[in-house]
Amino acid sequence: MSPLRGIALKLGAITLFSAMAALVKAGVAHVPTGEAVFFRSFFAMPVIVVWLAMRGDLSTGFRTRHPMGHLWRGLIGVSAMGCGFGALGLLPLPEVTALGYAAPLLTVIFAAILLGERIRLFRISAVVMGLVGVSVVLWPRLSFDDLTGPATLGVALVLMSAVFRALAQIHIRRMVRTEETSAIVFYFSLTATLFALLTAPFGWVWPDTPILLGLVAAGLIGGVAQILLTSSYRYAEAALLAPFDYASILFAIAIGWAFFDEIPTVMVLIGSAIVMTAGLMIIWRERQLGLKRGTARPLMPAKW
Repeated sequence: MSPLRGIALKLGAITLFSAMAALVKAGVAHVPTGEAVFFRSFFAMPVIVVWLAMRGDLSTGFRTRHPMGHLWRGLIGVSAMGCGFGALGLLPLPEVTALGYAAPLLTVIFAAILLGERIRLFRISAVVMGLVGVSVVLWPRLSFDDLTGPATLGVALVLMSAVFRALAQIHIRRMVRTEETSAIVFYFSLTATLFALLTAPFGWVWPDTPILLGLVAAGLIGGVAQILLTSSYRYAEAALLAPFDYASILFAIAIGWAFFDEIPTVMVLIGSAIVMTAGLMIIWRERQLGLKRGTARPLMPAKW
């Protein structure tokens, strides 16, 4: 274990994911969401294959005992990605990031419903607190005079993305019992590429050169970010690394202000602080439960 190295890799991954989100946000203004998902998934695969080859895990990356599990993982993950990318085209980057923090809260709920995990008062209170924070971020968008506007659609999409990301996390918890991490990473990119390709008949366009290069870069950067994220858990426990996910709001604010003239509202900042506090409470509790079990259970994060 090398905690500092793990933290550095995690922060590197969060930085790259934020840069990828900015490139996607710029791209979805010119191409359909499904096309952006294709670029993100397809151009991540060469990076992942090279990484697996360098680690000597190429054979395990292609080997699977339950191909249907990867198919479902791909479908859930590409749904999360598609909804998230669609939201990036309709809402400011900091707002999408803040609302995306609902995913860990929903994971706790789904773990109780689908996995039978016991949730006691402390975690229930933290989830309720987090949902209050999400509501604070949402409140300025809850205009009943314009329920069909782009902002309302963006909110719906980012919340759907959070639901799918939470479901992906639950599905991965089941998969890691029988599947190698390398196989989960590789087959997600493969299945996401194939599912995204199915959207081609619905109006793909050939983007201008700057947009094309940006989308290709988003895929390459996303692949590197996924590798850094996965590698970080080789050097530090998941419970230690989890709080650094919330650094993404800082990167989102900086990128949104610098490149998209987006300044987060006071409500977004207050809601984000509430959600992050609730998330840290859940992480702390998971840490305590992990120590009681003898080890903190590592999870593979469900990322775009």
